[in-house]
Amino acid sequence: MSKELGNAAVLCDVDSRGVVTVTLNRPDVNNAYNEDMIQGLHQALDLLPSLPNARVVVVQGNGKHFQAGADLAWISSVAPKSPEENERVSRLTGEAIRRLDTLPIPTVALIQGGCFGGGTGIASVCDIVVAADNAIFAITEARWGLIAGIILPQLCKAIGVRNVRRYALTCERFTPAVALHIGLVHEICQADALVATGARIVDGLLMNSPSAVSATKMRTLAVSDSLLDDVLFADLVREHSELRQKADAAEGTASFLEKRLPSWYPQK
Repeated sequence: MSKELGNAAVLCDVDSRGVVTVTLNRPDVNNAYNEDMIQGLHQALDLLPSLPNARVVVVQGNGKHFQAGADLAWISSVAPKSPEENERVSRLTGEAIRRLDTLPIPTVALIQGGCFGGGTGIASVCDIVVAADNAIFAITEARWGLIAGIILPQLCKAIGVRNVRRYALTCERFTPAVALHIGLVHEICQADALVATGARIVDGLLMNSPSAVSATKMRTLAVSDSLLDDVLFADLVREHSELRQKADAAEGTASFLEKRLPSWYPQK
């Protein structure tokens, strides 16, 4: 059963077992997120309380790639707007990740192709992550003069401060094997087995008591100090929006759109 979300950037399907499949659906831009996609994620999350039999959420990307981070053309269009509008956009983005993180039902991410920037944020907050052997990962924000601030707390919990200090600073791409080693993913499979592998994991989750699974997840978040407090979240949102309006962000996004090196890269 498909659920209408108001825009086509995110699709939502619910089966008779209570498995909710949320599909990122901008394959023409490698599922890069813009406000339509963020709003679509919120709309999908808004649906869950009206689905009393919802047991599992599966997050996947349509097309060759899972999620290629922010749509930098959209970022460039937001940056010149007012500080208040930039803060609204950052808060909306951060809240989508925060809500996904604290869902009281288990979440499974199925990752193929590119998983960059915000895509790694989604991976970091899903309970179980399966990567196809063709997946590639990167925390890319600093490459474009931006900051991954609103996903850094979750990334630190998922892969540890030491690994964030490497991969968020170098913005280098890393393989599924590295992602498995550092804890961003739990399992690697062949690309043509991604859906079947996810189905096996979902079936295992459905064998367990819904109330016990929910209580276990929420208690785990609490005892591990993984719940983001409101003061820190507000500070992350402010910094995220302010950096987007600085000169480095303008140059970084322009260099991407113009397919050239940024001005801060040393010239020979």
